[in-house]
Amino acid sequence: IVSAEVKALNLKIEEKKQAIKQIEQTIANYKGKIETKRLEAISLSNQVSILDNRVAQVEMDLKATEGKLDILNLEIEQLKLTIEEKQKTMDRQKEIIAELIRTLHQNKDKNYIEVLVTYNSFSDFYNGLQYLETVEEGLGQSVQSLKVAKAQLDEKREETESKQSDYLALNEQLQEKKKDLQENMFNKEILLARTNASERTFNSLVDNLRKQYEQEEAEIQSIEQEMRKKLESENKLEKTNTDGNFFLTWPAPSRYITAYFHDPDYPYRHIFEHNAIDIRASQGTPIRAAASGYVSQARVCYSSSCYSYIMVMHSGGFTTVYGHISKIGVNIDQFVAKGDIIGYSGGTPGTIGAGPFVTGPHLHFELRKNGIPVNPLSYLPH
Repeated sequence: IVSAEVKALNLKIEEKKQAIKQIEQTIANYKGKIETKRLEAISLSNQVSILDNRVAQVEMDLKATEGKLDILNLEIEQLKLTIEEKQKTMDRQKEIIAELIRTLHQNKDKNYIEVLVTYNSFSDFYNGLQYLETVEEGLGQSVQSLKVAKAQLDEKREETESKQSDYLALNEQLQEKKKDLQENMFNKEILLARTNASERTFNSLVDNLRKQYEQEEAEIQSIEQEMRKKLESENKLEKTNTDGNFFLTWPAPSRYITAYFHDPDYPYRHIFEHNAIDIRASQGTPIRAAASGYVSQARVCYSSSCYSYIMVMHSGGFTTVYGHISKIGVNIDQFVAKGDIIGYSGGTPGTIGAGPFVTGPHLHFELRKNGIPVNPLSYLPH
């Protein structure tokens, strides 16, 4: 009965896998539509279309994740049935072993003369000896079978624990993807609200965004060059020397990334490149220095349109930038050790220091080497 149940579960798992394949194909189709729109001229209607497709893509991604959770549930149920089957096999083997031991025990104290007189003929005696040898041989085989069954049982239990851990991790991802969906939907609402559905207003906003981005880039590069010369002349960066081995620690408690370095799914990529990773962080989350260094900028803002950030310089030509900061806890030229709290995250729309076109609280985290943005994930622990 158990085997039939296991087979039935296996059929359900395969059905779910096929459904996920179809969903993943739909996701790929939405990605294709987004890329096609990105290649077209920038316009409000194109941007809305990109956001609509992005929302649909995330919705499909949610369905795929829910399907994967269903599969894990079915696999865990299947493993539990298999464990039950293996346990019954072990119990049967134990009963067989116990019976064989009893048989051997009944005959172990008798010598050949005593055994011989209990049989009517030598032929019966010989058959009896052969039977005892068969019992001993069967005992050895049964013990070996028990060992195999025990190993298989332990393996299935370990596999079950692993699947349960996978389920918890995937469920956390599901909750984060739900937040992604909300943010993408909010993104469209913000865009339409700020443009009043007007192409002219949209074009003006795009121009302003580009100008702000270029100004911030120029400011960061200028400050970086100036401060590095100053710190090197004072030999301060020697204090942060890593002997050529430069590694970062995660600046926020979460490791969930909402936008990757040069992310093809970044909604404003056709306006400017995303030279950072965005890490999920609720408003007011403590932000820590990812490496030891000196604070080269701590831009304090007093409005939501202003972009507040902290920049820290390190040895080896490295610089880290922490954006959408709601509260700054350091001063320019201050030394900070790896892991020190330097500020608190922001990014909630309408809050001080969030900057324009943010869709939810997060940390914008950049890494630069000799002034050029590089992928922070290449230096962060996995």
